[in-house]
Amino acid sequence: MAAKGATGESLKGVQKAAVLLIALGPERSANIFKHLKEEEIEELTLEIANTRSVTPQVKDEVINEFYEVCLAQQYIAEGGINYAKDLLEKALGSEKAMEVIGKLTASLQVKPFEFVRKTDATQLINFIQDEHPQTIALILSYLAPGQAAIIISALAPDRQADVARRIAVMDRTSPDVIKEVEKVLESKLASLVNQDYTIIGGVDAVVEILNTVDRGTERHIMETLEIEEPELADEIRKKMFVFEDILLLDDRAIQRVLRDVDNNDLAISLKNANEQVQNAIFGNLSKRLAVMIKEDMEFMGPVRMKDVEEAQQKIVNIIRKLEDSGEIVISRGGGDEIVV
Repeated sequence: MAAKGATGESLKGVQKAAVLLIALGPERSANIFKHLKEEEIEELTLEIANTRSVTPQVKDEVINEFYEVCLAQQYIAEGGINYAKDLLEKALGSEKAMEVIGKLTASLQVKPFEFVRKTDATQLINFIQDEHPQTIALILSYLAPGQAAIIISALAPDRQADVARRIAVMDRTSPDVIKEVEKVLESKLASLVNQDYTIIGGVDAVVEILNTVDRGTERHIMETLEIEEPELADEIRKKMFVFEDILLLDDRAIQRVLRDVDNNDLAISLKNANEQVQNAIFGNLSKRLAVMIKEDMEFMGPVRMKDVEEAQQKIVNIIRKLEDSGEIVISRGGGDEIVV
């Protein structure tokens, strides 16, 4: 319950969040809830239920604070902490600017290695290539996939798979470790380290990187992981090209893939496919076969999601096999754009 005479500054974080959600209204608040954890939703719901009244002054203070924090985050994303500080000082004054920046760093909104993400990847290569593979993996986990792809491609072949594996199995990293690495890279960022464990890396992170590197680097990393970490390699491979990515293929490649696909698998795989994927496939079938597949889809009735996913995976496996043999080309970054 909002205390009588309370100000926006005197409220706790969860109270401010409740006031903000009340001010935004039920529709916008419902959309925000979709991005929160279950325990956060429960806590906020309880706080909202206990908030009896909010004065216009408190509401305005909370909304203004929210706006200032969003503005600071935008400036940080555009040019880093110093850039944000300069702009906020002009807009809010020096004292208020430092207060907003302080709130951001205290609420874990500033990611480590900020200056690294603003540095050209080709310059970073010489800077980190002699570091321990775990250190390189930690740094790459914080970079954009394209930036990380350039760096991992430039590493010695015997280190590429090792770094990729370390990114994939990375889960939580101690703030003390992050702080130590940051000191080596840039002492100015030491004060921005999160004070809680940070979830980084994981299979999704290495998949994004491998989807961006050139095919040769990707093949070398995957072949090494298949020997050293077969289960991890299988998990990565399943995520590297999903059924909807068939839209990355040109018409000639789709036609080549469809020649090896069983018609029953094709019909099942399209039961849950979006309209774009269906149009891409039907557009590359003969009219007679397209009609037949559509009739099969209609007459087979409801299909278990498990069966749809299995049929789609069969087609994905065919696509990967044809790419490996050089019969088709999947459009990707990292200099793998030449179509023959």
